[in-house]
Amino acid sequence: MRTRRRFLGALLALLAPPRRTLAQPSVNPAPGIDARILNTPQGTLQSILKGAEMRKGRVRLELPTVADDGHSVPMVVRVDSPMKDTDYVRRIDLVSEKNPVPLIATFFFGPEAGRSEIESRLRLNGTQRVTAIAQLSDGSFWFDAADIVVNEAACLDGS
Repeated sequence: MRTRRRFLGALLALLAPPRRTLAQPSVNPAPGIDARILNTPQGTLQSILKGAEMRKGRVRLELPTVADDGHSVPMVVRVDSPMKDTDYVRRIDLVSEKNPVPLIATFFFGPEAGRSEIESRLRLNGTQRVTAIAQLSDGSFWFDAADIVVNEAACLDGS
């Protein structure tokens, strides 16, 4: 029994990626985009869209209008999609206007997900606009944005 547990523990340790790769989102810039602008909301959007048009609709981002504390702000993103083999959500990206790293998170989906909905909490660096962008299986991008007033910022970086 102990040998089996050790073996399973060692296997899990080998297969688990390092924590820092999970904690920091990375976006590769599209050709022609200077990698230094990725730390801006516009650069992050350019890197996600890679020249494609972003349309309003099909995505619903729900944030409170006011948050007393930016350390844990509830958020829900829903995308109108049948989640079938030929029509599904590929990914959802959350972009912050004022956080030190604009790309808050990226969530990947497939038709087997059944529904395209995320419910989580965000850390926000003060009053800002948050944008949710969904890429569908046909390559189109849809978005919704929400403004939020944050009374106590979470990401204090001196700026």
